[in-house]
Amino acid sequence: MEPGERYQRRLTEIASELSSIGLSVPGSLTVRRYRCGKAGCSCQSDESKLHGPYISWTRKISGKTVTRLLSQEQFDEYQQYFDNAKRLRELVREIEAISLEIVEKDPRWKAKD
Repeated sequence: MEPGERYQRRLTEIASELSSIGLSVPGSLTVRRYRCGKAGCSCQSDESKLHGPYISWTRKISGKTVTRLLSQEQFDEYQQYFDNAKRLRELVREIEAISLEIVEKDPRWKAKD
């Protein structure tokens, strides 16, 4: 089945956006601040003195979870790549949703008597 005009227009928009995304890094970023285990450390009593931030990048490589710590400089530099990856996943999900909608409208799915 061919997509209708509305779907085709949106697919063209998506294709245009995909062509301009640029570098894309898979995985997730987490920024954490911690209390240490030292009883006399100021982080134990003052929330504003927690240690960190510790920025971790987690992704799968050959089925295994791999985590790397990033410096603030790396985080600032790579943030756009992570944002691009997120947008790429959103656009792919939208293409899949449009495709499913088209396929589900196929009259051949109706039960045969």
